[in-house]
Amino acid sequence: MTELETMRDEVRALMSRLHDGGRDERAFDALASRIGAMQVARCDVHARLAARATRDGAARSEPVAVPTDVFRYADVSVLSGTPPLRTFRTSGTTSEAQGRHALRDLSLYEISARHAAKHFLFPDTDAMDLVSLVPDERVSPHSSLSYMVARFADWFCRDLRYVVGAGGLDHEALAAACERAESRACPVALLATSFALVHAEDALGDRRFRLPSGSRVMQTGGFKGRSREVSAEALRAAIVARYGVADAFVIGEYGMTELSSQLYETTLRHATIGDAPAGRAYGAMGWVRATVRDPETLAPRPAGERGLVRIDDLANVETAVAVLTSDLGTMDAHGRLVLHGRATGADARGCSIAADALLSRETP
Repeated sequence: MTELETMRDEVRALMSRLHDGGRDERAFDALASRIGAMQVARCDVHARLAARATRDGAARSEPVAVPTDVFRYADVSVLSGTPPLRTFRTSGTTSEAQGRHALRDLSLYEISARHAAKHFLFPDTDAMDLVSLVPDERVSPHSSLSYMVARFADWFCRDLRYVVGAGGLDHEALAAACERAESRACPVALLATSFALVHAEDALGDRRFRLPSGSRVMQTGGFKGRSREVSAEALRAAIVARYGVADAFVIGEYGMTELSSQLYETTLRHATIGDAPAGRAYGAMGWVRATVRDPETLAPRPAGERGLVRIDDLANVETAVAVLTSDLGTMDAHGRLVLHGRATGADARGCSIAADALLSRETP
């Protein structure tokens, strides 16, 4: 068994042990350190970043973090040169180069996605009907979000209906899916990017729905698109009014192409299970750690102080165990992440802008 295979097995074991939301920071640190050292030894990108950090006098007590922009110009992988099983790409970036996350193994991605979704999005149910405002993976084969939604169909779904595709939003299909849920009194989960929901608001006009109790909406991506900007609070209020779901059952998902794991707002788990703190913030599973860093020194900032978001993701064994984003955030008193948009001057990017661009091509 190779070093990489051994580390994959160790991450799988940690995921199995912490799938209920527990944390073991000592085990996390030890495994992250070993993965980071392996990545420096086997990937030129990591080696150069580590050398630069050493020259700048940075402490090496944690793995070197790869900025998301680096994924636009390099194959960040310890298996560079080996054909990938799947390459996910960033979408909607304003600059020419797309970020690329090439994976030669998808098992850790899938285990992480399944446990996180069960813990935060479906803690109270094993399966329900799903309506996707995210394109089918056959339409968007390089979208990590589309890949994840397709896996949801395998793990959590009684019935899945896609209501957006290459031609844009089919608002009549969305309305029909909502009306079907109402008539059958069967809870449904809407899975969507934020701007797909904005375009649904435009298309549905005065139509309102009262989805059955237990229905939920997962929204992901930013709120600033090519067409206009919508505040998180305004969109959430519109979703509650449009679909008749409880405010706590509208939850944000925070993921990105360069990661193999996702974070979720904890409001739904707080409302249904009761073991999550109150308030809107993003929680992470035990193999993921979010921290907020000083933009100049990259030193950790205390709870409540704003800075750049860094995500350490043990599922990224073969690529980058630590990723430095261009997102701004703060950590709350419970160790959860609160997002505050993107850093000034950072490229607009992500699945929400991609959805905005796609849906803006619709004709009235």
